[in-house]
Amino acid sequence: MTDPAAPEPGPGSAATPAPEPAPAPRRGRGRPAARDGGSGPGARDRILQAARAEFAARGYDKTSIRGIAKKAGVDPALVHHYFGTKEQVFETAIEKSFEPALDLPDLMTQDPGGAGELLARHFFTIWENPVTRAPLLAVVRSAVTNETAAALLRGFVLRRLLGRVAGELDVPDARFRVELAVSQLLGIVMLRYVVKIEPMASADIEDIVAAVAPVIQRHLTGP
Repeated sequence: MTDPAAPEPGPGSAATPAPEPAPAPRRGRGRPAARDGGSGPGARDRILQAARAEFAARGYDKTSIRGIAKKAGVDPALVHHYFGTKEQVFETAIEKSFEPALDLPDLMTQDPGGAGELLARHFFTIWENPVTRAPLLAVVRSAVTNETAAALLRGFVLRRLLGRVAGELDVPDARFRVELAVSQLLGIVMLRYVVKIEPMASADIEDIVAAVAPVIQRHLTGP
């Protein structure tokens, strides 16, 4: 309320200036400013989910950091902050996509004679599930069309998957044997899920497992 006794300023008097607003706090280097829901909780997971969707829909060559960021609703700088380059985004997406495959039961400690069926059943259980199949298809399609993606996939599979299985085999040339087994399984993947050639594409998965398990077993433990 205005005090009636207070003198009003005359024509030549200056009003008291309003205090200047405090300067905005400076952002630390390294993390970009949030935009469109940017660097909030779960941003990293949203970026990975968007990356898998983009790689699946467009392949490695046509996927860009900007496109991944747009789909995730973040600034492109945030993608670089978490993952670096597109190659590193793809490598992290591979690892996330292959997590179900890495949860492989111990083949040789349960029943060495049934390792072929166990490996085939575990492998195709993952591919038959639409939730786990979609990101794996993105990886396979990208690797088929782009050498950088193929090299990243080879390195990951050799380091994390084949090495583990080969370490459980007490046989000569264990790594080579596992590669033969995996190549057999990946061949079926290409025909059934990628190219979709009949009758492989619509065959009952139990029939496929029954047919391929003895071949996988021979690769793993046969003469």
